[in-house]
Amino acid sequence: MTHILPYNQLFTFTEAVFLSIGCPAEDATLATEVLLSADLRGIDSHGVARLIGYVRLWEAGRINATPRVGIVHETPSTAVVDGDGGLGLVVAPKAMTIALEKARVAGTGWVSVKNSNHFGIAGYHAMKALAHDMIGMAMTNASPLVAPTYSLDRLLGTNPIAVAIPAGEQPDFVADFATTTAANGKLEIAQRKQIPVPEGWVQNADGSSSTDANAVKNGGALLPLGGETGSHKGYCLGSIVDIFSAVLSGANYGPWVPPFVAFLQPPADPVGQGIGHFFGAMRVDAFRPAAEFKAHMDNWISTFRGAQAVEGKQVIIPGDPERVMAQQRLLDGIPLLDPVIQDLESVGKKFGVAL
Repeated sequence: MTHILPYNQLFTFTEAVFLSIGCPAEDATLATEVLLSADLRGIDSHGVARLIGYVRLWEAGRINATPRVGIVHETPSTAVVDGDGGLGLVVAPKAMTIALEKARVAGTGWVSVKNSNHFGIAGYHAMKALAHDMIGMAMTNASPLVAPTYSLDRLLGTNPIAVAIPAGEQPDFVADFATTTAANGKLEIAQRKQIPVPEGWVQNADGSSSTDANAVKNGGALLPLGGETGSHKGYCLGSIVDIFSAVLSGANYGPWVPPFVAFLQPPADPVGQGIGHFFGAMRVDAFRPAAEFKAHMDNWISTFRGAQAVEGKQVIIPGDPERVMAQQRLLDGIPLLDPVIQDLESVGKKFGVAL
């Protein structure tokens, strides 16, 4: 069964939970905004359904509710940020703000982050650049659930990449995608619905193809983007994210990235600190006048959206479905499955917060 809850109701509840674990008011509001941006944009796997996971990590002592997020190394256009074990939902937007500030002065800003946690959807952070006539980039490594091409070992995370590019009259271009065929959160949704997943999403422990939504839980792995003949491309993209986010910053990489689920312990021999992220901001007028660029982006978007489509289909621009979904869900509410409602009620009961 699906329940529809108003955005404001979910916001008030989620913010109260973050306050209950000790987040300062400003951080609780920020974390809630980032988390619920996923639900608004239709990325249900990364939204409020993950709230219980953050609470469990805090209970396990693996999230610092009051981090001192700060720069530990920098140049005029780059920085390494230490998240002090904080919520990635808080660390990431603060790090992206640093990238924007550096871009404002130097033209571009690049920030690599260590000692953080899961940061929600990458698109939220990249989109922070749009209001400043900047191009934004965001990526993060994640728990090792992905087998590189031809591997049985799980060495990479779903390692998403997001790029947000401003336009003029047209809606902005926002690409936000995992470097696997499907994000792990989509497996979680399939598990809740008790349905199989499409071919090409996962493999069994022996490397054979599977449609079992529980294959990864049973020793299998997620598969890189690209399918049977092109997974090396997804493997390359996921590797780049891992290196930029962690090898560059001093976070854990590859099989040493700590798991999101609290019942699994982080590796006993870490090579770095926490999870890593990477952010970029580029001032458009560092390349050409912003108005001129955005006029050409409008032309680019109009041209691609107007492309002749195959019968029964429509050519869309990255960001279109999520933008439409956000508008709809702000008006109509956010759909949540029974298991998610049960998790939220459980969390609420723990802290005396009514859903």
